[in-house]
Amino acid sequence: MRVLLAEDDELLGSGLKAGLGQQGFAVDWVRDGVAAERELLTQQHAVAVLDLGLPRQDGLDALAAVRAQGVRTPILILTARDAIDTRIQGLDGGADDYLVKPVDLGELAARLRALVRRAHGVPTTRLALGAVSLDPAARQVWRGDELVELSVREFDLLHVFMLNGDRVLSREQIEQHLYKWGSEVSSNAVEVHIHNLRRKLGAALIETIRGVGYVARK
Repeated sequence: MRVLLAEDDELLGSGLKAGLGQQGFAVDWVRDGVAAERELLTQQHAVAVLDLGLPRQDGLDALAAVRAQGVRTPILILTARDAIDTRIQGLDGGADDYLVKPVDLGELAARLRALVRRAHGVPTTRLALGAVSLDPAARQVWRGDELVELSVREFDLLHVFMLNGDRVLSREQIEQHLYKWGSEVSSNAVEVHIHNLRRKLGAALIETIRGVGYVARK
């Protein structure tokens, strides 16, 4: 799951990037408000973590700018500003959640997963697609009652399909969901991961729409 992190503190930013990476997130990290606005407008992220006291542009201004442009990416404000008025301003300005530093990494990850579920209209923590079910927090997958071992990329790809059930995704869209900046992606990487998912979870799980992309039917 790809997340945008906007944080100018080097120590905190590197810690959050590493910690969220261990939780299964692919993190793109920017260090100022202008960059945060640009990435939210041009890139596809499942969720974003936005500091307020950013250089070049305050986080609240970046938030207002992207919401004015119709960006619907779930955004969690993570800031040292704990005044009630600022919390109200952030939430009324378009943020989906608000946390005050310091933050527990486990709670942050859980809140991000909840925001992604909500954005996709998923009411439960465990996702299902036919006989296949997936637990994003535990990073486990079952086929019926059988626990199935997937690679990191296979799990992330299945998660993308489950969140976007019945929606056709092109290879380029899938790559945007899976890979953070600077990742080396081979030309057939997506096809290889889909082949492995079909082999492990059933050939009918993911349908190829020739010339367009792939879809997982609910």
